[in-house]
Amino acid sequence: MTLRKIAVLLGGRSSEREISLVSGHGCAKALRDEGFETIEIDPSESDLAAQLNAAKPDAVFNALHGRWGEDGCVQGLLELLRMPYTHSGVLASALAMHKQRAKDVFAAAGLPLVKSIVVDRREAAARHLMEPPYVVKPVNEGSSVGVFIIRQGDNRPPEALGSDTWNLSNEMMVEEFVPGRELTVAVMGLKEGPRALAVTEITTTLAFYDYEAKYAAGGSTHTLPAKVPPFVAEQAMRLAERAHATLGCRGVSRIDFRYDDTEGKHRLVVLEANTQPGMTPTSLVPEQAAHTGMSYGALCRWIVEDASCDR
Repeated sequence: MTLRKIAVLLGGRSSEREISLVSGHGCAKALRDEGFETIEIDPSESDLAAQLNAAKPDAVFNALHGRWGEDGCVQGLLELLRMPYTHSGVLASALAMHKQRAKDVFAAAGLPLVKSIVVDRREAAARHLMEPPYVVKPVNEGSSVGVFIIRQGDNRPPEALGSDTWNLSNEMMVEEFVPGRELTVAVMGLKEGPRALAVTEITTTLAFYDYEAKYAAGGSTHTLPAKVPPFVAEQAMRLAERAHATLGCRGVSRIDFRYDDTEGKHRLVVLEANTQPGMTPTSLVPEQAAHTGMSYGALCRWIVEDASCDR
């Protein structure tokens, strides 16, 4: 089928709405520059099924982030409408969005992980459930929303977790903190199998790589390729491909790692998989694509030409 008209989903109702708008506008412009007719649809504004049925697109480019956009909900609707769409399908999206479910799958595949438990947020606020340092984060949010690092010497966990104004998940993951460096690898799901693009190291002058560090101007620095030993880069790329395949991801994904090189160690652990990674022109995935010689427009074209149902 020749694709001519593309509906780009952007915005939405999650805590990541603003960055989704930036991703979506960027992808829509790139697709127009590549010769596609594009229509931008924000699911927060009215009935999404009605908007899509009225638009009658040949395919849907999903640029939504966070809950309702990358957790299988929109993917299920698109399957019901039988509209070809980009990125991962219902099951892979739901698994990747729930950090503990994803870790269960990774563990079964033998991928290196950190120890963790899932508890109610009020329990995590009441006392240390793990020897500091450790990390507390919602099991089903992205972009480091609602993440806390509890360091050695902290007397209590964050009081915000027990607040009546808390508006994120009640289920929290308490996870071992791994010292060292933040690495990430983009993966393209090609017909011959997943292919890792490169390894980027992410550094920040803020407390850690949180939402502000990811999206505020100057919040983080991307070193591409990461200055790590060649065998570590190779290991990260192969693990990223395995994580992508193990979850059943499609299209583009991004796999995040911690690399502990303190005291002569070379410990590499998988943190999580992102099935709807940021797609602004300067986001990590387009940066890695450009590093391999693929332009932003060509990347967006490849993603939309990969669209299908039954993903």
